[in-house]
Amino acid sequence: MRNAEKKRQKELEQERRRREKEIIKKRKARNREYNFVSAFFILIFVSLIGYLIYFNSVKSETFINSPYNTRQDTFSDRVVRGKIVSSDGEVLAQTNVSEDGTEERVYPYSNIFAHVVGYDSNGKSGLESEANFQLLTSHAFFLEQMKNEFRGEKNAGDNVITTLNASLQTTAYNALGDRKGAVIAIEPSTGKILAMVSKPDFDPNDIEENWDSLVSDETNSSLLNRATMGQYPPGSTFKIVTALDYFRTKGSFEGYSYLCEGSITMEDHTIRCYNSTVHGQEDFYTAFANSCNCAFAEIGTVLGGKSLRKTSEDLLFNKSLPLKNSRKSSFTLDESSPTALVMQTAMGQGNTLVSPLHMALITSAIANGGILMQPYLIDQVQNNAGETVSTTEPVEYKRLMTDNEANLLGKLMKNVVTNGTASALNGRAYTVAGKTGSAEFDENGSSHSWFIGYCNADDPDLVVAIIVENGGTGSEAAVPIAGQLFDAYYYGG
Repeated sequence: MRNAEKKRQKELEQERRRREKEIIKKRKARNREYNFVSAFFILIFVSLIGYLIYFNSVKSETFINSPYNTRQDTFSDRVVRGKIVSSDGEVLAQTNVSEDGTEERVYPYSNIFAHVVGYDSNGKSGLESEANFQLLTSHAFFLEQMKNEFRGEKNAGDNVITTLNASLQTTAYNALGDRKGAVIAIEPSTGKILAMVSKPDFDPNDIEENWDSLVSDETNSSLLNRATMGQYPPGSTFKIVTALDYFRTKGSFEGYSYLCEGSITMEDHTIRCYNSTVHGQEDFYTAFANSCNCAFAEIGTVLGGKSLRKTSEDLLFNKSLPLKNSRKSSFTLDESSPTALVMQTAMGQGNTLVSPLHMALITSAIANGGILMQPYLIDQVQNNAGETVSTTEPVEYKRLMTDNEANLLGKLMKNVVTNGTASALNGRAYTVAGKTGSAEFDENGSSHSWFIGYCNADDPDLVVAIIVENGGTGSEAAVPIAGQLFDAYYYGG
């Protein structure tokens, strides 16, 4: 009897322990769920704090400075918009305040900086848009700000010091004259944009009065910045891309030989050199210097659409360009493209479209040993007393090609000036490397005039990209403009 009772007690004790273990196990499971949920919400909370810190320190100014942010308009209630100034000290835009407090935004250079500086009424464009936040922010001395706020007066906005050179910009503007087109000049070692001209243009002082006519004028598209947003066939300037692809495929320019007879026909498609000129026996350097369409059309068929596309996209075709408010260039060849289109594209025609800015960036990379620097327009921001608020430091954007590739392309471009289509730039006190282009745009053979290049060829100082719409060959219209720009850079406007 006693043994049976002990056995019963033992079984009850085992049952009790089993239940306790189950209870503990269930509690642990519930605690694990609670811990997971708690950790999840803690992680969300920490992430939100981290993002708020990141947003306020890194991204807030970008959002505030967005042209779509209407909050910026409220800044003008307490800040007088700052000045936009050239690198050589010329005022490009300023706000005049009359005795009754009326404000007027004025542009002393009128049309000359129209597209790059932009306007501040009927919306905003150019630097007026890009630097809107800085211009409506005041870093005036805090006692001055306190005094103005006590009096109910506005504080002076910060001034934006640009990379633009007023003398060079004026030279470019006058050199382009009454013709449609664009001119852009860049310092290749830093990415500073020294000049940017687009025509037809407008007077930003009269933008409100002339707005309706400017918007409705589809013939001139005067509000369009052709330097950054224009889309043109590149003409023979594209032979730089074809040359780079050839070198990457073959490993050398040496050993190339082509007999130019003035025209080439493949699969019932004929391409002719300019004026059907017969260039005779050529190596790669003379074919490039002569801008021989036949040679480069034949080279295109050897390389093929897939290879040309790869090299083009390495040079930022079909990619966003590293400058605000710029339009990407387009390249359409692939491995299935017909021979006729490949021939046309390799010599700069076909469906390829490019902006002057893009051609200036490719040229800058060549001039800078293959490295493209981030292009920029704002050098400094200063308060109304001239004290520096911020400075833009030159930064590398991307390596587009090797140093050796850049040197070889530079050698080709030097030969264009010494022995080829840009010989009008030869024999000056400075050396020049470049490439001309004639980009046909209609069935009558009318062409835009291109020139891309740089001066002081062995240690480049200035890169230019020039297009003159319906200007004929590159040597006719664009090359003389380049000469004026280089002269102005070294000797003053």
